[in-house]
Amino acid sequence: MPTPHLTSTTPLPPNTAKWIEFLHLTYTDSRGLPRTWEACGRKTRGASGIDAVAIFALLKSSRGKEPSTILVLQYRPPVDAICVEFPAGLIDKDESPEVAALRELMEETGFEGKVIGCSPTVVSNPGMSTGNMRVVTVEVDVEGEGEVEMPEQKLEEGEDIEVVIVPLGELYKRLVKYSEEGKKVDSRLWHTAMGLELTSQLK
Repeated sequence: MPTPHLTSTTPLPPNTAKWIEFLHLTYTDSRGLPRTWEACGRKTRGASGIDAVAIFALLKSSRGKEPSTILVLQYRPPVDAICVEFPAGLIDKDESPEVAALRELMEETGFEGKVIGCSPTVVSNPGMSTGNMRVVTVEVDVEGEGEVEMPEQKLEEGEDIEVVIVPLGELYKRLVKYSEEGKKVDSRLWHTAMGLELTSQLK
């Protein structure tokens, strides 16, 4: 199977962009002076006012095994690399973040679960983009003594996503290893792993 790779990069005329738009912002700063800013935004934002969701899946077993989480690995053309991320996706029109999270989790990983938490609306690159999202925590019950059986994904045409299950206690070291292999770790996932690692070290 061919390895995904970037073949060209060219400027994108604004009138041909399907998913994003380029914005010229004007604002008044803290001293009352007029300023300008360049940004980009998504064209897909629906009635919720929220662009996307990321899913922090917690795999819990009644047999007392250490909780794990689900990661996805997929090629991202903007960084020309395999990226390690939480399952995530855009919110459909008139869809709530919670419903979108369960749908995206099923599509990307095949797992089903129940929502046990939802963050406020957060931003990840406010210096460049108007994009926002919510992080939804989903509990997934798994049974059995051995490896978790991987359910069938419901991927869209053109999607190629590898699903990985990682115990929370190993998450930070696994992300370090992925980075050393040349993969790019999503910042939200890294911040989560770093928080868990620091909490463990400070106990």
